[in-house]
Amino acid sequence: MEIDSMEKLKGLQITPLDDEEEVEEEEKAQEIDIYDDDEEDEEEEREPVILGFVEKPEHSWSLLRQQFPSKAGAVPAWLDPDNLPSGRSCVCDLCGEPLQFLLQVYAPLVEKESAFHRTVFVFMCLSMNCLLRDQHEQWKRQPEKPSRSVKVFRCQLPRVNHFYPSEPPKGNKIDKPLTSGAPLCNWCGTWKGDKFCSSCKSARYCSQKHQVMHWRAGHKPQCQQLSLSPQPSESNTYNDRTTGVNVMKVASKSLWPEYEMKNEHESEYETEMSEDDARANNSLVSRSGMDDSMKSLLDSFEGDGDRKSWASFQECIAKAPEQVLRYCRSAKAKPLWPMSSGRLSKTNIPNCSYCGSPLCFEFQILPQLLYYFGVKNDVDSLDWATIVVYTCEASCDGVGYKEEFSWVQLSSPSPNLP
Repeated sequence: MEIDSMEKLKGLQITPLDDEEEVEEEEKAQEIDIYDDDEEDEEEEREPVILGFVEKPEHSWSLLRQQFPSKAGAVPAWLDPDNLPSGRSCVCDLCGEPLQFLLQVYAPLVEKESAFHRTVFVFMCLSMNCLLRDQHEQWKRQPEKPSRSVKVFRCQLPRVNHFYPSEPPKGNKIDKPLTSGAPLCNWCGTWKGDKFCSSCKSARYCSQKHQVMHWRAGHKPQCQQLSLSPQPSESNTYNDRTTGVNVMKVASKSLWPEYEMKNEHESEYETEMSEDDARANNSLVSRSGMDDSMKSLLDSFEGDGDRKSWASFQECIAKAPEQVLRYCRSAKAKPLWPMSSGRLSKTNIPNCSYCGSPLCFEFQILPQLLYYFGVKNDVDSLDWATIVVYTCEASCDGVGYKEEFSWVQLSSPSPNLP
């Protein structure tokens, strides 16, 4: 992320959430509460929102962790490269598969010294069935140990830390981190590689599943060569000539394509609606393609409430149809819900599981991102209406990564799963 984009996020202040209107009636025990404040929202002045757009990086070094990037796809640029999430935190609670990196947002807090650097990471399972079951877990009114297929982690560091220089990066290939970080899985390049190949003792894995996948994908002949090599560890990395940094080879071909995330204030698009057609002609994604992707959601909506919410959602998104993320961490910030059903009320937002502070809305991820990732619009393909991320209002401190809360709103009702 460029320096001016970093400053935009640093200018966002954290204040307590305003109280929402109490719902008049309780829904059934297995349903979530919703707040019917569409008319209120139309009358209220909207909080300033920062929009996230993705584009291919101009330089390979711009998404390395020492640049503190906001990015989507491929592998995460871990902020704390040593104390990574581990164990059950890395896998889908429903199927047990390691989670895949979706995106990360660099969002430092200018008023908090210990959050001089701060990044929020989002991971998810590739199975649509798990996502449906994840939504079903949400409808259980906050079970003690919910099973999730979408997980969010927050990491923050003070300006003076063990991993990066205290001076801001120069924004070029000369920037270097102070440490190399923990070794990562050779298959996914995402999670800590704390398991070795028993034969070559060189390849590292986050799980037995990824070791098996790597073996089947061609590690077997490579393993035999590595077993005879005097310096097998060198084969797991290559030297990027543009940066001089050793970059780990990632064997998996199923990772999403990598994009850099750029930020723009939504207000910059308020007066540009008349120029939409001209902008669409030069855009990375064709307007017809985007419209087909978004309109497919409408077919599954039921009732006037959903259609009214969808109309409001579309009207807002149309100002900048290529946006994939909406960021607004402020007192009155609310998500832009595509549907009225399945919306989260304040009573359903849990407190921070670490310090007990309230959680506040920070950003939401839009389904347009799937278009950039090349996800097909098939029946069983991964899809969502929006993914809303809530983080600790106090942004409490701690070593490594703290798991935060996400709310998944799907375009179709969750089936009655056991």
